[in-house]
Amino acid sequence: MSTQIPVDLAPIPHVAWETVIPAGTHWSGVLRRGMALRAVDSEGGANLAAVFHRHDEPLERYNMADTLKAQHTAHLTRGHVLYSDMGRVLASITADTLGWHDPLGGVGDAQLFASKYGVARYQQHRNAMIRNGRDSLLLELAKHGLGARDLVANINFFSKLAIGEDGALSFVAGHSPAGAAFDLRFEMDTLVAFSTAPHPLNPSSEYEPKPVKLIAYRAYATDACVPADDFCRSACPENERGFVNTDRLFV
Repeated sequence: MSTQIPVDLAPIPHVAWETVIPAGTHWSGVLRRGMALRAVDSEGGANLAAVFHRHDEPLERYNMADTLKAQHTAHLTRGHVLYSDMGRVLASITADTLGWHDPLGGVGDAQLFASKYGVARYQQHRNAMIRNGRDSLLLELAKHGLGARDLVANINFFSKLAIGEDGALSFVAGHSPAGAAFDLRFEMDTLVAFSTAPHPLNPSSEYEPKPVKLIAYRAYATDACVPADDFCRSACPENERGFVNTDRLFV
C-alpha cells in the first residue's frame, strides 16, 4: 500500500506498518514509547474519537482536565501533549495540518445515534450497520480487559467546535479536508482505542462516517529521552515537568 504524505508534513523515513480504519468502525492497539502514528483523513470530514490508557497499568489514563488546564487551552494541536492522571505525558502532537482538534465534545451513544440516524443492525445491514462511538470504544477496550468504568473523556481528532455568545458548543462543518493529517508521538507504552463514528454534535441527519488511515513509524529509540529543545517538551514549563515525570519511568 502506498503512503500518501501531505506536502506540509515531513516524509516518514521508514513505515513500520499502516492500516485503514473503515468508516464507522473501530480499532485498538498498543503503541510503544518512541513510536508515532500519522493519522490521515483520507476523504475529508472524518471524526476520530480516541481514548488512551497506560498499557502496563491501565488505571493510569488520559486526563482531559489536566491536559487542558496545564497547557491553557480548549483545543489541541501541534505542541500540545496528552497528560495522564498521574501527571505524565502519554503522547505528543508533533505535527498537524489542521490546527484544531476537539477535546470537549464527547462521544455519541446508541440512544443519540438512533434518534439522529435511525437503527441499522448487523443482521440486516451487515457492514452498512450504524455503529455509535461509545459502544465502538467499549468493544475495543473489552479486547484488553477493560470496561465501561474505564471509558474516560475522549478526544475527537479532525473535528472542531465553536463557542457561541451564550456559551453553547456547535459543530464546525467542513473543518477537515481530504488529506488532513497529524502526527502523534507516544512517550509511554500506550493502549489506544479509536472510533470513526461521527461526532456527537454533527447536526447532519445522514449517517456519513469517514475512514481514517494510520501510519506507524519510530520517532526515537525506546531507551532515549526527548531532547530539552523538543517543540512539545519546551512549549511550556508544565510540559517540561510532565516529560521529567515520564522519563523517570524509563531511565
